[in-house]
Amino acid sequence: MNFKVILSVIFLFVFFVSKGQETKMQKFRKLSCPEKWWVVSHPFVAKKALKVTIYTREIAKEVKEDKLLKGEGNGDQIDAFRHTFWMANLMLEIGGRRAKKLGKAHEKGNYKDFKKHRLEDGILPDRISSEMDLFNNEVGIELGKKCSKFELKSIVIDLVLNGNCKIIKMDKEGSFIDCEGNIIPAESLKGKWENEKCLVSSNEAK
Repeated sequence: MNFKVILSVIFLFVFFVSKGQETKMQKFRKLSCPEKWWVVSHPFVAKKALKVTIYTREIAKEVKEDKLLKGEGNGDQIDAFRHTFWMANLMLEIGGRRAKKLGKAHEKGNYKDFKKHRLEDGILPDRISSEMDLFNNEVGIELGKKCSKFELKSIVIDLVLNGNCKIIKMDKEGSFIDCEGNIIPAESLKGKWENEKCLVSSNEAK
């Protein structure tokens, strides 16, 4: 066992026997395999990443409740905000390279969840959702390079409203539509990684 692996094991032991052991263990178990490997590979920043992730969900919930952006958090402006804000904060806390790797690990985990028919936020993930997340992750990383933490919430909201992020095209009723504007039958989306969903700029929300 090399030194890096030993340190990782020690970190995970300390991480789980600290205050809130059960909650942290449950969170770790819920991670996908790629995300667990990211934790093991980045033992000294994993705790920071967890705090940023929890903080991001809290802020995204506030934005949704205050109706500052449209959507419920699946392929919409709230979803775009969450990923952009998450990566911008991770960039500030752990650096762009580590943040990008965590984002990619998350999307790899989504594909594994799809293969095992496991839901993400109540929805089965697909390719277009992964592309959307990766695009918004990059926007967040670039933003984190030039902004302070205290500015991020309002700046990310403005980026989403101004079309700098990506969302999935939907009609006013929340049905997914293709790039030609046709409603995609719900049954044609079930169990399909590849489908007819269409990425558009985030200011095109209905």
